[in-house]
Order: sequence, then C-alpha cells, then structure tokens
Amino acid sequence: MRAFASISALAILTSALFGAGPVAARDGRISYELVEAGTGSGPAGLVDPSYAEQVALAAADEEKSLAQEAQQQAAFWQSAPAGIPRGIARYGPFRVIDGTHAALVDATDSRSPEQFAALLRDYPNISELEMIECPGTEDDLANLRLGRMIRARGLTTHVPTGGSVRSGAVELFLAGRLRYADPGSEFAVHAWLDDTGRTPRDYAANAPENRRYLDYYQQMGMDLREAQAFYAMTNAIPFESARWFGAEEMARWVRLDRTRSWTSTQLTLLQR
Repeated sequence: MRAFASISALAILTSALFGAGPVAARDGRISYELVEAGTGSGPAGLVDPSYAEQVALAAADEEKSLAQEAQQQAAFWQSAPAGIPRGIARYGPFRVIDGTHAALVDATDSRSPEQFAALLRDYPNISELEMIECPGTEDDLANLRLGRMIRARGLTTHVPTGGSVRSGAVELFLAGRLRYADPGSEFAVHAWLDDTGRTPRDYAANAPENRRYLDYYQQMGMDLREAQAFYAMTNAIPFESARWFGAEEMARWVRLDRTRSWTSTQLTLLQR
C-alpha cells in the first residue's frame, strides 16, 4: 500500500466507526448490495463531484497537483464497458476463456465456491482471473471462501480497461497473488449489512463480524494497519450507496502490480 497519508488520516475515522459499545456477536448472514454499473458515474467524461471534493481536500498534502489527480481519476469515467467474453465453458458467473484464463462476469452467490472448484478441476492450468463485470455477491461468507480459493491457487486477478469490480467483488480482486488494474478500470466500495440490519459500526472492532474482514485482508497480503485503513474507508460509505474510483486510487490502498499480462485487445479478439 502506498497511501501512508491516507492511512494516518483514517486512524481517526476507524475510531469513529467503532466507537460504539460492543454488540453481542451473531452468526447472521453478511450481505453486500449488488452495485449496478453506472450508478455513480454521472455524466460521461466527468469526475464524480463528491470524489472531486475529496481530491481537492487532499491536494494540499499531495505532491501532485489537483489537475494531475483529476485527470488520472477521470480516466475510468471515460472508458466504455469491457465486453463479456463468450468463453469456451461456463461455471455459474465464471467463463473459461482458454486453458489459462477465466473471467468473472456476474455476481457470486453460495454456489460459487463449488462452481469455481469444478472450473479448476476441469481446467487445472487456469492462472489468471479476468474481472470484467463484477457487481458483487449475494452471499459474502461464501464470497470470502472463494477469495481464499483464488489466493491458495496462486491466481492473478486482472481488471482490464472498462472492467468493473464492485462491492463484494473487490474482496476477490484482492485475492490475486498478482493484481493488475488497467487505466480505465473502475471499483466501487461500501459497507456491508447483515441479516439483522446491523452494519460494521454496530459491532465492536474486535467482534467476529469485523475481525473476519481484517483477518481476510491480512491473509491477502496486507499488514494490520493497512487492513484497518482499507476497511475503515469502505465502511465510511453507507450500504445503500457506493464510493467509485479508478485504478490510480485503488493503488493508494493496496499493492498493485504494474505490468499487464492480458490486454483488453486480446479479450476483444476472444469475444468474436
């Protein structure tokens, strides 16, 4: 993670989010709202105003000028959505592109870990997961299991130009041993809601409902401080809303690898 200034700023936010007294831990199902594409994009080619305001506030502490920051972050608003690969086989929300590449093109649910296991059984040389159209998950606990499967297999995760990774799908992107996010890719995050109507701030910081995410992020390569900062950032956004940003902003929170291993042009050719 490269956003040390952001981490320091969110130390106060983390305290505020978890300042309430402990709530009895429950094993209720955790949910992420499926975030529809374009719900936060505004007019084509323009930076989201709420994000522009955040950039302006941070600009004083940044080496880059506000104009440079806005130009980099505006790239994902201007990108056309990546096409959905037809693939040679389908396993729930997954498409097999070829012997070494699979794609995620829909929301995950309780069946997704089993479907992904079947994909890997039938195509054992899959080494990279292309994240094309990923609105989130309908079962977050199953989604975290799926992320651990991706990590254990040592797969690379890649969001091509026009690719969209939203809500619970962000956890799957983080699972990559190598993570690529091309210019023009987009992400959206927000807080979760459990089946009792509670959010992360309704539980103590060390409650199982919150620890499962901090533990997961550390298993995906973050240290505790990085995990806490990233988790606080996502939980600052209400469940019903979303914070949208591009690859440049994601690189402030998590380590991204800079060399693209699978281009959007190649993906386009495979769709024909």
